[in-house]
Amino acid sequence: MENKIYKIDASGEKLGRLASRVASILLGKNRTDFAKNTIAPVKVEVTNASKLNISEKRLDKKVYTSYSGYPGGLIEKKMDKVIADKGYSDVLKRAVYRMIPPNRLRAKIMLNIKITE
Repeated sequence: MENKIYKIDASGEKLGRLASRVASILLGKNRTDFAKNTIAPVKVEVTNASKLNISEKRLDKKVYTSYSGYPGGLIEKKMDKVIADKGYSDVLKRAVYRMIPPNRLRAKIMLNIKITE
């Protein structure tokens, strides 16, 4: 079975709605042979990620956190800082990543997404 390629244009779309649509396609929920324990043979290409519709309030207030495991190792970055450092594609990739169930397949599923600015 060969991979089906979905091409999505992100211009004017809200971040969360686009991310949930991409996550659903990556999981294979729109296919008739859907199974939770398999990786769907699909690839998703998202274009124009820099034209996402993100409000100014969201840019200022959304905070991404990570913890190293050491005392004082909490790292917090605002969305506008992440966009300045890594671009809109990283913000979309983080949103999709967190909408996929946290199991052993998540990292392999995330290899099937390609985001271009």
